[in-house]
Amino acid sequence: MAGSPIARFSHVSVRYPNALANDDVTLDILKGEAFALVGENGAGKTTLMNVLYGLVKPTLGKVTIQGQAITSRHDPMRAMAMGVGMVHQHFMLVPGFTVAQNIALGSEPRKNLIFYDMKKINAEVLALGKRFGLPVNPTDTVGELSVGLQQRVEILKALHRGVDILVLDEPTAVLSPAECDDLFQVLRGIVRDKDMTVILITHKLHEVMQFSDRVGVMKQGKLAGIVRTQDTDEKRLAAMMVGREVLFDELRTGAPTDREVLRLEGLKALDDRGLPAVKGVDLTVRAGEIVGVCGVEGNGQTELCECIMGMRPQTGGTVTLSGRDVSRLSPREIRGMGVSFIPSDRLRTGLSAEATVMENMLVGKQKLPEFRKFGVQLRKKHAVDYAKRLSEAFDVRSGGVDLPMKSLSGGNMQKAVIAREFSFDTPVLIINQPTRGVDIGAIEFIHEKILEKRAAGCAILLVSADLDELFRLSDRLVTLYEGRLTGQFANGTIGKQEISYYMTGGRQEADA
Repeated sequence: MAGSPIARFSHVSVRYPNALANDDVTLDILKGEAFALVGENGAGKTTLMNVLYGLVKPTLGKVTIQGQAITSRHDPMRAMAMGVGMVHQHFMLVPGFTVAQNIALGSEPRKNLIFYDMKKINAEVLALGKRFGLPVNPTDTVGELSVGLQQRVEILKALHRGVDILVLDEPTAVLSPAECDDLFQVLRGIVRDKDMTVILITHKLHEVMQFSDRVGVMKQGKLAGIVRTQDTDEKRLAAMMVGREVLFDELRTGAPTDREVLRLEGLKALDDRGLPAVKGVDLTVRAGEIVGVCGVEGNGQTELCECIMGMRPQTGGTVTLSGRDVSRLSPREIRGMGVSFIPSDRLRTGLSAEATVMENMLVGKQKLPEFRKFGVQLRKKHAVDYAKRLSEAFDVRSGGVDLPMKSLSGGNMQKAVIAREFSFDTPVLIINQPTRGVDIGAIEFIHEKILEKRAAGCAILLVSADLDELFRLSDRLVTLYEGRLTGQFANGTIGKQEISYYMTGGRQEADA
C-alpha cells in the first residue's frame, strides 16, 4: 500500500509570457504508488513534472521532496540528489556510447583517480539490470539497439542514481504492445518490491488502467481531480480531460473502390547510415481505402514514406501514381501530382518552428494568385484570413496566426500540419504518426478528418506506432519488419496480439 507523501505541490503556478502553464496546483504524490498524470495537450502535465525535476522554475507556490523544500537553485542535478529521476519522451542517450557508458555518464567510477574503471561500470550495469528485471548487455552500442532496449537504458540510467521517484513521460510511444506489457510488468514490480514511486505521463488511457493506483487529471493548467484507478474507467477519465464524452468505435472501415491509385513494386532504399532499410516492398492502395502499416518503430516505415515522396533515393523498384511511374521525380513534382504528406517528425520535416503559424499554413499555396500581388508581393490580409479560417476549421489553438509556430503546444503544431496538408485536394495521402503526442480529444478530431478524406475517395497510407489507431481506421493492415512486409490482412480478421507476432518477424521465422 502507498504511504505518506513523498512529493508535495502546494499552490504551484508556472506562468510564461503568453500562457499560464500551471494554475494553483496542489497535489500529493505518495511513497510507493503508481501515479498516472493525464490531460489534453497543453494541460500542464509535463510542465508540472519538469518543476519536480528542476527543468522549470515555479512562478508561485511551494514544492517539497521527501519533506525538503526545493529552492530557486533547484535543477536536475539537485533533483537527482533528492531522489528524483525523469525519463523524457525523446531519448537523451549518446548513440556512439555503450550501454554502460550511457548509464554511468556523469558518475563514472575511476581507477587510480584518473581512468574510467570500465570493468566496474560493466559489472554495475549487469547487476542493476538483474536487480530491476531490465537485463541489458553493457557493452552494446546504444545507437545499434532497438527503441525498446534504448527505453530500457534510459530507465536504468535513472535507477542507477538511486532514485526514489521515477517520472516517465510518454514511455510507450515507440514500443510494440508486447514491449509495453513487459515495461508495465517491470514498473509494477519496482513499485511493489522496491517501494519506489513511479509517475506516468501518458495520453493512453488503457495504460492508466493497466498500471496506476491513482490518476490525476490536468485541464487548462489546473488539477481537475484525482481518482483511484479502481473507481473509474477510460470513458470517465476522457470526459474529465476534455469536458465531454469521447466515443471511439473500434472498427471504422470504408468502401474502397477497385481503382488502384498508389502502387509500390520491389521498392528498396537505404537508411541514413547507408544500410538497407526498405527491402523489396510490394504494396497497393486504392481510392477510398486506408492501408495501415503496423511495425515497431525503426523497421523502415519512415524510409518507406520518404521514398514515396521523393525525399529519399530509391535503390530499386518503382513507385506508380495513377498509372504513372514517379520513382525519379522530386518532392515538388510528386506533390504537384497530388500527394500530401504528414511526416513523423513535425519539427524536423513538417514545419518551421521559427516561422509564423500563417507562414507554415501557407506553404505550398504561397504562389497562388489569391495570395500574391503581381506574382511577387504577398497579400498579407488574404494570407492571414486564410490561416485564421484553417485554424478554426482544424481547431488549431494559438495566440494568433502571426505568432511563431514554436509558441504552440505539440498537439496544436500537429493539427497545424494536418490542416495544411488536408487543405490540398489530393488523391493520395501519406500519413506517418498522425497523433503522436496528441491528447485524446485532438485524436478523435484528427481521426474524423482522416475518415472524411477516405470518404471523399482519397487513397491513404497510414503509418502509426499505435495499434489501436490502425485497427480503428484501416481497411487493410500490413506488417513491416526490418524493411520487409511480413503479413497482409483485411481489418477484422486478425487481433492485436496475433499481429504483434508478424510485427516482430513471425512469418519469416515460421517460414524458415
